[in-house]
Amino acid sequence: MNDALTYIKDTIVAAATPPGTGGVAVVRISGPEAASIATRMVGELPEPRTAGLRIFQDAEGRELDIGIALYFPAPRSFTGETVVELQGHGGQVVVAGIVDAAVSLGARNAEPGEFSKRAFLNGKLDLAQAEAIADLVGSGTRQAARAALRSLAGAFSRAVESLQEQLTTLRLHVEAAIDFPEEEIDFLADDALAQRIDAARRSFEELAQTAATGSVLRDGYRIVIVGKPNAGKSSLLNLLSGQEAAIVTDVAGTTRDILREQIDIDGLAVELVDTAGLREDPDRVEAEGIRRAREAMRQADAVLWVQDATDPAEPAHGENLPEGIPIIVVRNKIDLTGEAPGRDPATGNPRLRVCALTGAGVGELRGAIRELAGYHDLGEGAFTARRRQLDALARARSHFDLGRTALAETRSGELLAEELRLAQRALGEVTGELTSDDLLGRIFSEFCIGK
Repeated sequence: MNDALTYIKDTIVAAATPPGTGGVAVVRISGPEAASIATRMVGELPEPRTAGLRIFQDAEGRELDIGIALYFPAPRSFTGETVVELQGHGGQVVVAGIVDAAVSLGARNAEPGEFSKRAFLNGKLDLAQAEAIADLVGSGTRQAARAALRSLAGAFSRAVESLQEQLTTLRLHVEAAIDFPEEEIDFLADDALAQRIDAARRSFEELAQTAATGSVLRDGYRIVIVGKPNAGKSSLLNLLSGQEAAIVTDVAGTTRDILREQIDIDGLAVELVDTAGLREDPDRVEAEGIRRAREAMRQADAVLWVQDATDPAEPAHGENLPEGIPIIVVRNKIDLTGEAPGRDPATGNPRLRVCALTGAGVGELRGAIRELAGYHDLGEGAFTARRRQLDALARARSHFDLGRTALAETRSGELLAEELRLAQRALGEVTGELTSDDLLGRIFSEFCIGK
């Protein structure tokens, strides 16, 4: 991976809009030579932050396109460097010609996420905000997009910074007690310290819950629908997706392959995976479908085990399922048994009674999926979070709890102070205050080219 010095010297170029044919495409140039390269391509640059109609040319003066040029002198730009954006027509050949012209004049092709990475390195964004750009681009629901936008606006970062301030105040209190042990007052036992520790504990809990919801919003939730042939799995998929996505007949074993549908449950993006019915002695084609069904289960976040309510041989719970995967047991076809729709009292796995034909009980099923995913609609308080960030928060919370325990059991201010310091280091990884070059490379490699 290039180091920060290389980023300062290099000028990069890339299309900021996705490949394909469209009305408009944007090519972005950023770096110390952006203005000079763009001047050779379009002639005189327009006034800063003012659109100007220009003819785009290559290094030999051949016309490439006619479009809009925008000029953002450093440091007042997205990346903090001089940036020029060329807005032309959206043909792939046109865009490639503009990018190639910039490269021939001294720019290089940008790496994935390099514009956002430069914004981070130049202090325009912290790491949580930079990652929110990719989350916003990849949002699967409107709620996920709004949460990503709040992260981009700094909501996640401000929550972390607030917790950092609380830990700093705690450290000052504890280290003062360590530095002045001869004082008659035991600063480690006073109510003020206890109250601050309790306030920090609550802040950790609130941030962890919000971040966990943000992680589900960002990543979505994958559910595999399994059960015996003709239990109503495909009918349930069609009901939840709101369309005839799967073929439904009264012939057992209709579904032979994996079928996937994306649905939105109150802002939670859910991927439903319909699978072949699980039974003994299937034919060769169906056996391959069952093998794929079991492989899909191993990769799932949860399983919907669909039972035929009219079959007395159905087991009470799912059998031969991968260990550790949450299960919702769904008794289908209750219109034929006279059972009321709804949820059975909790006895291990959630159990619901539904009718995929009429839709009875589907509301309770959607609610059970939300609960199993740990998803709560936090409204305007939500922001997106990534697994990396959750891990850093968990490590910070672990250090904080170790420090609390050390103070309670041994009255050791030194141990508490050290664990608070380590907790702050872990929190610093969320916003990028303490982040290795290798980690930055992995993070930004997931971004789109031109972002």
